[in-house]
Amino acid sequence: MKDPIALTENQEIIEKIVNINRVTKVTKGGKKMSFSALVVVGDGKGNVGMDLGKANEVATAIKKGINRAKKAMIPMVLSGSTIPYEVIGEYGAAKVLLKPAVPGTGIIAAGPVRAVCECVGIKDILTKCLKSNNPLNVIKATIEGLRSFKSEARNRNLELDKELKVDKELTESGSADKE
Repeated sequence: MKDPIALTENQEIIEKIVNINRVTKVTKGGKKMSFSALVVVGDGKGNVGMDLGKANEVATAIKKGINRAKKAMIPMVLSGSTIPYEVIGEYGAAKVLLKPAVPGTGIIAAGPVRAVCECVGIKDILTKCLKSNNPLNVIKATIEGLRSFKSEARNRNLELDKELKVDKELTESGSADKE
């Protein structure tokens, strides 16, 4: 299970409603209407969460989506106001290209990707939705692309730690031989 980000009372949360969908279920007794709201939340400092709230009323669906998205917030790795390097995020049929940009460029992105970038706190980025334009899958592909920085950063730190240990052992054994 995901570790939720601890939120304090005075912490500012950015909430973006990406899509509201009316769903009609046809039953023997007639049509039953309900709503689903796709919501992205973030703190603007590298944490983001998304969820799909469903209810019989729009306002309730949005509230449910926001509360569940806050509980599902995960940290992302940023490089200043942009991302460290180019990456392609994939989820289902959706592919999203994320490219770092120089300061002052702004967020060049479609609606769902823009919502995620604004909530994370990215100020300069170039993006392109390559395959699907389904908002749910595009958001999940964007988050997967941003999460890849976290896993790669962790792997690089492990590799650097191993190299440092090996270098330290070599220098210690070299100094021990001289004595």
